[in-house]
Amino acid sequence: MIAYDKTLLDNVYIDEEANRLKESGFISTEQYKSIGNQLPKLKSQNNIFIRIGFFILGCMLYASICGFISLLGLGIMDDAYLFFIYLFAIIGFGAKEFMSIEMNYFGFGLDDAFILGAILALLIAVGLTFEQNYDPNYLIVIIVMAIVSSISYLRYLNLSLALLACFGITASLAYITFEYCVIGKSILPFVMLFFSGACYFIAKKTVQNLTSPYYANGLKLAKGFCLILFYLAGNYYVVRELNFSLSENYYYDDVSPEIPFAIVFWAFTISIPIIYLIFSLKNKDRMMLWVGFLALCFTLFTVRMYHHVLPPEVALTIGGLVVFAFTYFAIKKTKFNETGITFKADRFTNPNAFANLQTLVVASQFGLKPEAKVEESPMEFGGGGFSGGGSSEGF
Repeated sequence: MIAYDKTLLDNVYIDEEANRLKESGFISTEQYKSIGNQLPKLKSQNNIFIRIGFFILGCMLYASICGFISLLGLGIMDDAYLFFIYLFAIIGFGAKEFMSIEMNYFGFGLDDAFILGAILALLIAVGLTFEQNYDPNYLIVIIVMAIVSSISYLRYLNLSLALLACFGITASLAYITFEYCVIGKSILPFVMLFFSGACYFIAKKTVQNLTSPYYANGLKLAKGFCLILFYLAGNYYVVRELNFSLSENYYYDDVSPEIPFAIVFWAFTISIPIIYLIFSLKNKDRMMLWVGFLALCFTLFTVRMYHHVLPPEVALTIGGLVVFAFTYFAIKKTKFNETGITFKADRFTNPNAFANLQTLVVASQFGLKPEAKVEESPMEFGGGGFSGGGSSEGF
């Protein structure tokens, strides 16, 4: 199923692991370079800015190819424009396949542009094919997006395709529930809760049982997506405003009405970030920890949206004091812990990051500059009586 040469692909993951060991100080730079020189691997681009540059270049190249073909077929374009859009999609998929097999491009930037452009062209073609009264069939479009993105990720291991597949599958389920279920509007949040929770545990179990690293990153991304979706599906603000936007009075009323079972959604909104933080610390799950912090911030936003207990400046001041106090006591409590939750630096981060940061902060606060002592010249000048003269009457 995977398009790449398995040996070269394995060497990519070995090189990534060696780089992590080098960054954490377990091996030297010379050892890492020696390992890299001995391993033939796929052509990847780890620098995100260079990869974005190649992606933009790939978009321009893909657009140029499609534009040139459009000019050649300009005479028959009015009668066969759908054929050309499908042709553009085929060109994109074919170019991606060629780059993966023959040129050994793996996350290089150029290949990303062609595969994403091919999926976009295919979705446009499908939407125009199944349109009714100039209105595209959105269900077919998002189902095709989910299927094509999933197959493309399984073959090319591109994380953007995994994210696109997550959006497509979620959107398909939500659309079917809302449009084809009698009480779909009422049960949509609960369907999304059940779906995201089930997918999270499936992805977590699959990651634990993986024997090869090929799909590990995609499954981790799916776990994070499910955590975010689970919280948003039960968040009071999201449920209330989405319910209002889907109602018939959306264009006539300025304020969204209260929703049924509001107390349930309020309890969910407040409790889920706390549960995320507790279980992330217990299970040492960094992704859940970050999602928990983001969910906590969104919970505070939700409360402030409907309950203005304090003026904004007072609320921000009190919140800052609470966060500072919690951070201070948490650092004091975990500063010297050798196991479990600890404030000590992670070996798999830059070991000099904290020292460098401390130096920069001190220098910026006190205006310190490194002093360079000028080496004194072995020849001594001076003694002259004239301006600028360096000699006297004695030798």
